[in-house]
Amino acid sequence: MAEITAQMVKELRERSGAGIMECKRALSESGGDIDEAELVLRKRGIDVAQKKASRTANEGSIGSYIHAGSKLGVLVEINCETDFVARTDDFQSLVHDVAMHVAAADPRFISKDEVTEEAVQREKMVQRERALAEGKPEKIVDKIVDGRMGKFYEEVCLLEQPFVKDNSTTVGEMITAQIAKMGENITVSRIARFKVGEAGS
Repeated sequence: MAEITAQMVKELRERSGAGIMECKRALSESGGDIDEAELVLRKRGIDVAQKKASRTANEGSIGSYIHAGSKLGVLVEINCETDFVARTDDFQSLVHDVAMHVAAADPRFISKDEVTEEAVQREKMVQRERALAEGKPEKIVDKIVDGRMGKFYEEVCLLEQPFVKDNSTTVGEMITAQIAKMGENITVSRIARFKVGEAGS
């Protein structure tokens, strides 16, 4: 069993944002392996975040991002449970990151639940016709369409999109990690993207 040193705890805290005791427990569980301990904390954080997801988030902040040249701007409303958390640097940084992501990735919806039935059916029809045009056998076309719908959601839904600052994680996963770190439920309520010359954007 590896000895858990203060330096190891410090490094894990800096990487994960977790508390001292949580870091010590995770390091003990992982036998002193910092990468493994970070994974333990992330899994635990996801569990914690899922439990917090049902809690009401009525506080928060409206953030903006104006791209260089002032031709593209974004407004986002991100909610949390308390005004105290809403004012923290971590929360404000999250709001800014989400606004910047919306500017870069142009999501049409926040989550899969928001995608209209009309948009889903239209995309399924397009993908079905595409699969048939590619000569795919009729009996596997539905499976191919289902697979391609995952890619569609990734393109149009904010929470499914790879995060622009770290494409190894989605925006949804990044927010989940922040829920675990800040200890409050966090939701994205509204997004609006404005581009000069684009009506109704």
